Amino acid sequence: MKDSRRSIYLPTFLSLFFVLVSACMAYASGGGEGHGGASQWKDFAWKTFNSVIIIGLLVWMLAPKIKGFFAGRRQEIKESLENTAVQKADAEKQYREYAEKIDKASLEIDGIFEMIKAQGVVEKKKIIEDAEKVAQKMKEDAKARIEQELNKASSQLRSEAVALSVQMAEEILKKNITAQDHEAMVKEYMDKVVDKK
Repeated sequence: MKDSRRSIYLPTFLSLFFVLVSACMAYASGGGEGHGGASQWKDFAWKTFNSVIIIGLLVWMLAPKIKGFFAGRRQEIKESLENTAVQKADAEKQYREYAEKIDKASLEIDGIFEMIKAQGVVEKKKIIEDAEKVAQKMKEDAKARIEQELNKASSQLRSEAVALSVQMAEEILKKNITAQDHEAMVKEYMDKVVDKK
């Protein structure tokens, strides 16, 4: 309470002091000469008294408003600082939370990357194994087809060789056997068949 009174009266006293000092300086600059010295002092006293009353009235009328203004402003500044401190604490808390989430997400991403890398190695190995199996099967199928084709070709060649041999034998026989040889062979064959019966 005393501090608030001091803060109100101090400007008043300072104003009065400056008015008195300025009045004294004005009077001193006038030289204070002549016969009207007493009337000048009287004038000076009335002017000073009027100034003090006007300043006093102004202070008395405006002091509560000025005090209210500065008190309200001080309260606003105090509340603003408190709100800023609360907002700063909230921001720091959110920052820590986001930092933790980012760190956690970073670890999860690293884990996923390692898992994908491991799966990629396993998948690559499996693909290589599957490709080797398919290549082996293709070799075996090709070998089986080649053998089948060779057997077929061999069989076909034998059939053609037999047919050709028969044809050649017929031609040789036709050229070398006469009608008498033919009759003798038929007779010989018939004799054998009849003997068997």
